[in-house]
Amino acid sequence: MVVQESAGPGDTRVGVQLEPFLHQVGGHVSVMRYDEHTVCKPLISQEQRFYESLPLAMKQFTPQYKGTITVHLQRDSRGHLSLVAHPLKENREPFKVSPKSAAVTIWQTLQQTTGSGSSASPLAQLAHSLKESPAEALLRSELHFSTQVSSMLEDANGNQVEKKSFNPWGLHCHEAHLTRLCSEYPEDKRHRFLLLENVVSQYTHPCILDLKMGTRQHGDDASEEKKARHIRKCAQSTSSCLGVRICGMQVYQTDKKHFLCKDKYYGRKLSVEGFRQALYQFLHDGTRLRMELLEPILHQLQALLSVIRSQSSYRFYSSSLLIIYDGQELPERTPGYLRPQDAPGGPAKVNIRMIDFAHTTYKGSWKEHTTYDGPDPGYIFGLENLIRILQDIQEGQ
Repeated sequence: MVVQESAGPGDTRVGVQLEPFLHQVGGHVSVMRYDEHTVCKPLISQEQRFYESLPLAMKQFTPQYKGTITVHLQRDSRGHLSLVAHPLKENREPFKVSPKSAAVTIWQTLQQTTGSGSSASPLAQLAHSLKESPAEALLRSELHFSTQVSSMLEDANGNQVEKKSFNPWGLHCHEAHLTRLCSEYPEDKRHRFLLLENVVSQYTHPCILDLKMGTRQHGDDASEEKKARHIRKCAQSTSSCLGVRICGMQVYQTDKKHFLCKDKYYGRKLSVEGFRQALYQFLHDGTRLRMELLEPILHQLQALLSVIRSQSSYRFYSSSLLIIYDGQELPERTPGYLRPQDAPGGPAKVNIRMIDFAHTTYKGSWKEHTTYDGPDPGYIFGLENLIRILQDIQEGQ
């Protein structure tokens, strides 16, 4: 949503009100929606440099880098908090004016639940109204807030907005980010954000699996305390034995018309067999296993494995891998109609993307602490195991 603000006499600037990204399934850094095809996240220099020096072979497996913007916190006349973005001159593009979206409506409705004299957070208030603790509401393994939240929403004319299922993890990250900005910085403080391709914009019901890759998650610059914490998490999860663990998931259930959501706390507790079952669940739409997805997913994972093996000195510590497909219901079979899985040469559309490179290191990277030789063994180990388990599912094992 485009907004105008005056920074001084005769100075009116146009900005874009960032929206919570309702398809964020993992991580702790808030990802925001800039426009239909673009998301943004707080800028970390190491990650920016990675995108700017990205090897050509890796570009098909990473979001397109679109530059940076400046962002500041803004409170409107009704007390609603938002982040407003101002593109830098070198990558300024025309703004797409859009009406208030469902994401903004949801966020503003949650803010209104606090009441004028309450200091509790919006999601804490919502959790209270649902007779749950904030921890239970936000961090329980299956998050089905959509019905309760959607029933609260009304547009400017008092009419019910369209009810849509969404993953509340993004709202959790958004609220935590705004809370930190409010407590640590003045409202006029400018922050830099990265602009990245919205890799799910083409999907009607994006089913997303966020996998934390590798056997090691801490960066070279981690403190001893942080290093020990990440080593412990890896040892207690499938990261140590498989080189991969689930960091978040949403899969559209066609029978119930909502997303089934799992968070990183669910993923940390899985055994090897539990991980396999979770992959199976990610490929199941509530009525059937989407077998047609396996071949294109495996094809892209094999291609990524080949690329990673060719990247000497890279270590993708704490990065994630997204597997994405569309959970949109397929039309009923009619005479002369072929569904995607039935059509020759027409496999279902899937997307494999690497994300989160704040701790990625490579020869020539800024402030590199260690230079490594050869490709990333932990990442390769995780990819090989992921491929093997998916092949087992494909073969019915």
